[in-house]
Amino acid sequence: MNWLWLSRKIGILAVTLLGASFVAFALIRLVPGDPVLNLLGERGGSAEQIADMRAKLGLDRSLPEQYFYFVVNALQGDMGKSVVSDREVSEEFWDRFPATLELGFMGLLWATLLGIPLGVLAAVRRNSPWDYGVMGFSLVGYSMPIFWWGLLLILFFSVHLGWFPVSGRIGFLYDIPPVTGFLLIDVWFAPDSLKAFLDALRHLALPALALGTIPLAVISRITRASLLEVLQEDYIRTAKSLGLAPRRVVFVHALRNALIPVLTILGLLVGSILTGAVLTETIFSWP
Repeated sequence: MNWLWLSRKIGILAVTLLGASFVAFALIRLVPGDPVLNLLGERGGSAEQIADMRAKLGLDRSLPEQYFYFVVNALQGDMGKSVVSDREVSEEFWDRFPATLELGFMGLLWATLLGIPLGVLAAVRRNSPWDYGVMGFSLVGYSMPIFWWGLLLILFFSVHLGWFPVSGRIGFLYDIPPVTGFLLIDVWFAPDSLKAFLDALRHLALPALALGTIPLAVISRITRASLLEVLQEDYIRTAKSLGLAPRRVVFVHALRNALIPVLTILGLLVGSILTGAVLTETIFSWP
């Protein structure tokens, strides 16, 4: 192993993380308004209450000191307390993270299961109405802001048709024990587990649909482009010349190699889909 190369990469990573922490700290401090007065309400408080709150939050220190403790606490996993629940932010995070993973997994799952067949269809029927339809759909899906798409789904499927609930993870009739934090698993530890599971799926449908639309567009386009490239390879031409059925050529010989770039892009989509979950969770009050 080249230790010089490894140390260089670690140094670049450290500088990148330090720069990201500085930008995050600076953006928080540049937000207009006084956080202490916001916490105390419109009427504010006495001078002593304001001073005590500043000391409690560490805002009475200089900016370099605040940044130093900001980085040190972050390295120790101490993210402070939530101003809403007065609980540790780390506790709040780990309580809700399984819900985010569940939502992200379902969004990526349906995007993959639908995106690959759509990409194959567009590649096999190149320059046909099917191809134009899939590419047009992927372009619209990729361009649609996720918050706007989520609101449209709520308006049509929840408000207008009444097929799906507007928000939440499950109905109030079900008391689900928090065994794993993943609701689709925990429902099987509760009475009426099948009904609870179906109700949880109904609550999950619209958020997963909204979150998975952009990955669906990406996966379908990557699958189409990759499969078209593979279909031009010599071994595919040889398979066709031997008289193999077109279906066998595509699904047995071509698709296997065409999926390699798709699997690569799936790894990149995991990070982006967790980022997009922030807006989706806000719109659908999830969890």
